[in-house]
Amino acid sequence: MSTAPVPALSVLDLVPVRAGQTSAQAVEASLSLAQSADDLGYRRYWFAEHHNMPAVASTTPPVLIAAAAARTSRIRVGSGGVMLPNHSPLVVAEQFAALEALAPGRIDLGIGRAPGSDPVITQLLRMSGTTSDVERFPEHVRDIISLVGADGATVRFTSGGTYDVHATPAATTAPEVWLLGSSDYSAQLAASLGLPYVFANHFSGEGLDRALALYRGQFAPSESYPQPVTFLTANVIAAPTAEEAQERALPQLRMMARLRQNKPLLPLETVEQAQAAASDFDALGGQIMAGARARWFVGTGDSVRAELADFAARHGVDEVMISPIAGAYDREGTDAAAGRTQTLELLAA
Repeated sequence: MSTAPVPALSVLDLVPVRAGQTSAQAVEASLSLAQSADDLGYRRYWFAEHHNMPAVASTTPPVLIAAAAARTSRIRVGSGGVMLPNHSPLVVAEQFAALEALAPGRIDLGIGRAPGSDPVITQLLRMSGTTSDVERFPEHVRDIISLVGADGATVRFTSGGTYDVHATPAATTAPEVWLLGSSDYSAQLAASLGLPYVFANHFSGEGLDRALALYRGQFAPSESYPQPVTFLTANVIAAPTAEEAQERALPQLRMMARLRQNKPLLPLETVEQAQAAASDFDALGGQIMAGARARWFVGTGDSVRAELADFAARHGVDEVMISPIAGAYDREGTDAAAGRTQTLELLAA
């Protein structure tokens, strides 16, 4: 058993949609999960941004953050993250300044650079089809940091004039800005800006050690962060028995295989549906699922807690943001997330 301290735990939610479940039911299940996380002492609850995915309803983080903030009292709520190339920096700043006014001292603005969807949806979101917004990502991050602050930002024109811009009229606090990524680029940018950094280990652990070394080695102290601050994400399933945890992993594993093989995506299967169709993947699909499973934390509450403690200690972090991805059984209601709630309860015990 691990002797490392259990890290602070937070939650990343993609608002999964299972077969037979409506978007409204999926959102309600996630909001109930946010309330559980608040009651159980979790540090943060972040919503991801993904588009046009049948199994994911987290398309608009600011809306979900507002709803979760209204139903919780202590936990920090935020985005994990807003995919900035899809949005105007001013609009993002205004949204999160308003959220900060609704829940002062509780809002996190996690910013990412990935599109969160396929090229067609990306073009529809940006209405340009160009890469200019991606190329200007560092500039846009700096703009948001200025805009959400009490002093706002000053736009300087080439003609010599200036224009003052504020995300909200009279801010007294500002959301915490975090940079998200899974590459050397994101780690180095976060370091150069003196921002806290989140490595998206739940998506792929490839390059984790190098990214953390670059971030910590190149970190430029800022007014808000004199030292580098980072945490990691992880896919997690905890259940009363290891057997149940493995069963609850199957729907998400099968979705991962479909995604990596460019097969049509569907709402998440239930455990029973996934078990009945277990043989319909070829050898490559099986390899993808085995590789994903090896990176996940799946087991009893005690075993997963110990594994997370070792994981955090090994990488020098004191916080892990778990993505609770437990699948549902046919018997479980569609307006709640029994398996995901169970994961949070067992890890908090």
